[in-house]
Amino acid sequence: MSERNPDSSEQHPSRTVLLRGGEVHSPADPFATAMVVEGDRIAWVGEEGAADSFADGVDEIVHLDGALVTPAFTDAHVHTTATGLALTGLDLSRAATLADALDRIRRYAAGRPAGGVLLGHGWDASAWPEGRPPSRTELDTAAGGRPLYLTRVDVHSAVVTTALLDLVPGIRERSGFHPDAPLTGDAHHAVRAAAYATVTPAQRAEAQAAALARAASLGIGTVHECAGPEISSEDDFTALLARAAEGTGPRVIGYWAELIASAKEADRIRALGAHGAAGDLFADGSLGSHTAHLHAPYADAPPGCAAGTHTGTAHLDRDDVAAHVAACTEAGLQAGFHAIGDAALTTVTDGVRAAADRVGLARVRAARHRVEHAEMLTDATVTAFADLALTASVQPAFDAAWGGPDGMYATRLGADRAAGLNPYAALLKAGVPLALGSDSPVTPLDPWGTVRAAVFHRTRAHGISARAAFTAHTRGGWRAIGRDDAGVLVPGAPADYAVWRTGDLVVQAPDERVERWSTDPRSGTPGLPDLTPGNDLPSCLRTVVGGRTVFDRPIE
Repeated sequence: MSERNPDSSEQHPSRTVLLRGGEVHSPADPFATAMVVEGDRIAWVGEEGAADSFADGVDEIVHLDGALVTPAFTDAHVHTTATGLALTGLDLSRAATLADALDRIRRYAAGRPAGGVLLGHGWDASAWPEGRPPSRTELDTAAGGRPLYLTRVDVHSAVVTTALLDLVPGIRERSGFHPDAPLTGDAHHAVRAAAYATVTPAQRAEAQAAALARAASLGIGTVHECAGPEISSEDDFTALLARAAEGTGPRVIGYWAELIASAKEADRIRALGAHGAAGDLFADGSLGSHTAHLHAPYADAPPGCAAGTHTGTAHLDRDDVAAHVAACTEAGLQAGFHAIGDAALTTVTDGVRAAADRVGLARVRAARHRVEHAEMLTDATVTAFADLALTASVQPAFDAAWGGPDGMYATRLGADRAAGLNPYAALLKAGVPLALGSDSPVTPLDPWGTVRAAVFHRTRAHGISARAAFTAHTRGGWRAIGRDDAGVLVPGAPADYAVWRTGDLVVQAPDERVERWSTDPRSGTPGLPDLTPGNDLPSCLRTVVGGRTVFDRPIE
């Protein structure tokens, strides 16, 4: 519960708050039970006895009743409007079968007013017993002949109705069009643009508000919005940044994924409010849609391809990457790419190295350019990430959803290649900075679940400690934008924190990362919740961003 000075304003940025009687996760004091916040900064962290000296001079006292206080999470890869549309619209992520998905589509279409395009997300035929997506005829029937756009869970392909195809002139001549299979490439981009063009400003505002509210309720204080001309619109991007600037929800760091080659183009990216020309600047596609770019063919054949011939799609070459990174580096702008397949990651690292030869390795390293997903790394590309100081912006929930010997990755690549995906331990060992995220709505906003997935990796050798994963999901997101002073509860740091109801705190034993835990306080290391699968994850009670409460429910 809280005690407030009646003359203080709940949201006034100069308020002083004392939190006491809990556990404060801070490297400044591993035994801290209290914390003082002055305005938008952490002022003090320490133990309960010393907290008494602050009690008379604060505007609010928060009695934690044993709750845990941590830095707020940063989700380093989010598509905010798409997340909100999934939250407020047709979500097929829980459809257990093709028949279930068609029934959900039928009921959703029947409940929506006529006119406009129906939007949905989240189907994954690899998880259905039928083993295939809906046909166009099945979709036409389920949607009652209305325009319908349904993205696969990875958002790199979509199934659509005939009525939507009819809204896009020349769609059948575009690359990636398949008569009765998911659309990819240019065809997918064209139907997506047509579908999203029907989203009204009011729908967009509702979706953005829903997504940011969900993030705040999960202890997420910052999201990195990965937008771009092939994903959303400039209006969508700038409206989101304007909403975030109001200060009523999580911070939003915006990335605009547009290839540039000049200072003038860099200035245009910056004028949008973007932190960088990065995020989902596609070097390739996704494994689920058979569009990630591989050195060797897929183990299974996508529609229309003979087995053993398909290696995915390359959207950029080495020279494209080099020109983009050089232009961004010289303009003081962060660059970055979406790269999943091993061939795409080779292209990106070779291109960044070529840019370093042109503008200087030290300047490239200082810019902290980043790569999204970075799943199919090799020893050579891990070394290149370390040499070039590239941040790996990764999504452990991908491994939880599709990894393992019987998962989608093994189907696409074969078990041996699939076992090499997402090598987080190797990245950390090489000194590569990690920033964790969800790629929501591809996988849900779920920060503690993300930390758990990084620890309990389906390939045991790739798992990392809970402390490393937690750091990558808090401080790592700040470091990825060039801020080393945030994402940690120490005096002077931004007051971005979350309060959690959880069980006993433990410290992972370093010699057996994913099995052994210790509660011995003599370790001198701040404890974290026991994330062993089967245990309940922490529940968020309060989220504070820059000293402002953006989510709150009673501490009981």
